[in-house]
Amino acid sequence: MGTSGHGRAYIGSFTTAGGAGITTAAVHPETGALTPLHSTDVLPNPSFLAPSPDGRWLYAVSETPDGAAAAFALTPHGPELRAPAVPVDGADPTHLALAGGRLVTANYSSGSVSTLPVRPDGTLTGPAAVLAHRGSGPRADRQEGPHAHAVLPDPSGRWLLSVDLGTDSVRCCVLGPADGAPVVRAETRLRPGSGPRHLAFHPHGDRAYVVNELDPTVTVCRWDAGPGALTPLGETRLLPDGADAAGTFPSALVVSRDGRFAWAANRGHDSLSVLALDGATATLVTTVPCGGHWPRDLALHPDGRHLYAANERSGDVTWFTVDPATGIPARGGSVAAPAASCVVFG
Repeated sequence: MGTSGHGRAYIGSFTTAGGAGITTAAVHPETGALTPLHSTDVLPNPSFLAPSPDGRWLYAVSETPDGAAAAFALTPHGPELRAPAVPVDGADPTHLALAGGRLVTANYSSGSVSTLPVRPDGTLTGPAAVLAHRGSGPRADRQEGPHAHAVLPDPSGRWLLSVDLGTDSVRCCVLGPADGAPVVRAETRLRPGSGPRHLAFHPHGDRAYVVNELDPTVTVCRWDAGPGALTPLGETRLLPDGADAAGTFPSALVVSRDGRFAWAANRGHDSLSVLALDGATATLVTTVPCGGHWPRDLALHPDGRHLYAANERSGDVTWFTVDPATGIPARGGSVAAPAASCVVFG
């Protein structure tokens, strides 16, 4: 059985760096505070997680050279692995999403996107259908080839977008009707050397925001779900004027439920950027400390009132209460979570 009311948080972590695997925590309904309940390390490096819409399953990547994905049943006693992990035929899957009846993974080291069939009971099966990205970028140290970093369906459910750090581009795909393999319909080129990492949509569905890892910026794009067209409109710097961008690598971005604000996590600078959204623009309001070191992921609770930063290198998850008028988050507290890499709710 699943949980309801978003009273549980699930924290993914790197077991090879001392993480506990998947940690289940209770979420305080008023303060947003996390209280760890239990953990499971049966899957190596479950670095990114995605709950099923019905709250019965939690899907996880296994970010290893022989990449895999697994389905955990959500029980009152925590996530339970009901079947062996399924190979994705890609190296180091770092992100996943549900789309078109499939589980889709972005495989960083192999620069590919894989889809796995989801059975009617929620479990996974194979074989994987794989789309190999092609291309490179100007940064020889990080862009020698493709590095798929994120996959997600658009709000209409018609398209699958794949964000590639190595090729400075976002691919717009459909899933093949026969085998579910992603088929590229369009590829949007972003600024060379920007290193796009993650993407989030505005709740109106007409804009998308791409957070760039190799240059601390966010690219504001127009999204037209009709033809599946992503059009860059401009960039916003994520650091304050005068701040040195060297050593800062943004990781994640989330948009507020009302579409007025967005927040980005900055590794190295160890901050959260607060952005005011207005039409085709995103304006940096301020930055606040992330509460730890190396925020790998940023998550907004479904109630829209609390933000969570998974600070990988300091080994904790920090929660914040968002001011609804200004969008500025205030630190509430933190909980130990070694090698934390993501937070989701179910």
